[in-house]
Amino acid sequence: MKALYDLAAPAKVNLFLHVVGRRADGYHLLQSVFVLIDWADTLHFERRDDAALHRHDLSTPLPADDLCLRAARALQHASNCPLGADIHIDKRVPAGAGLGGGSSDAATTLLALNRLWGLHWPLERLAALALTLGADVPFFVHGRNAFVQGVGEQITPIDLPALWLAVVKPAASLATAAVFASPDLERSTPAVILRDFLADTQLSDCAAEGFGRNDLQPVAQRECPEVGQAVRWLQQRFGNGRMSGSGSAVFARAGTGDRPQAHWAPQELAPQWVGRMCRSLAVHPLLHWPG
Repeated sequence: MKALYDLAAPAKVNLFLHVVGRRADGYHLLQSVFVLIDWADTLHFERRDDAALHRHDLSTPLPADDLCLRAARALQHASNCPLGADIHIDKRVPAGAGLGGGSSDAATTLLALNRLWGLHWPLERLAALALTLGADVPFFVHGRNAFVQGVGEQITPIDLPALWLAVVKPAASLATAAVFASPDLERSTPAVILRDFLADTQLSDCAAEGFGRNDLQPVAQRECPEVGQAVRWLQQRFGNGRMSGSGSAVFARAGTGDRPQAHWAPQELAPQWVGRMCRSLAVHPLLHWPG
C-alpha cells in the first residue's frame, strides 16, 4: 500500500461541557457529550521510504508544527517505524472554533499511518498515544459519539438520534489555554451521571436550551463579544444556542429527522462569519475501515 486518499477528519460539537474540578497538575476535569458532525477536513497520505514527514496544505495554511505533524512524529517515534509520509490537508473546519478540527486531523493521521505503515496497533494503544497530543484526540480515535470525562481519557460511547445542528463560527477565534486560565472560570460544577443526560427529553426540543451548559461560555463571551452575538443570532432563529468547546463557534439544535426545522440564507450571516447546517454522524467514517 503506497497511498491513502480522501480520508475524512470530522469536527465535533459539545452538547454540554461542565468543569467539575482541577487536578494538582493544573489539568481541568471535564464532563461533556461529544457529537461528531459532517463538517470535515480531508486528508491524503502517501508513504515515503526515507522516514521524512512533510505536510502539504491544499487550502488554508497551517502552523508549521500543527497537531497533524506532531501526531505523525509521535507514532513514528513510539513504533520505531523507519517509514515516512507526505500528508496533504484540505482544511475546511475553521481553527480556533472549539470544533476539534486540529484534534480530528491528528486522530485521522494516527489511524491512517497505523495502516499505511503496517503497524496494526489496536485502537486502545492509539488512543493512549493520542492523549499525549491533546484531550480531544482520543475521542476522535475511538470514533463514536460519547460521554467524555476526566481530562479526555474516560470515554463512554453512546447512541444518539440523528441531529441537525446549525453551526456558526464568528470572525474572531479563541485560544483554549486562555479560556481555561481565566480566574473567572467556573471549576466546581456538580458532577452528573450519564443517565441524567440520557433521561433528558430536551435533546430534540429546539425551544429549550438543552441539558446542562457550557461552563467556558461566560468567560469566552467576555473575551470575545462576538460569541454572545452569534448565540443570540441562533436563539432568534432556532430558539436555542450554545458555544461548542472553548469557542468561538456556537451551535443550535435544529431538529431531528429528514430535514431541519429552520434554515438561514447565506446573506443573513454577519460579514466574515461562516456557518453550516450540519448532520450528526453515528460513527467516525474510519471506524469500520475494511481490511
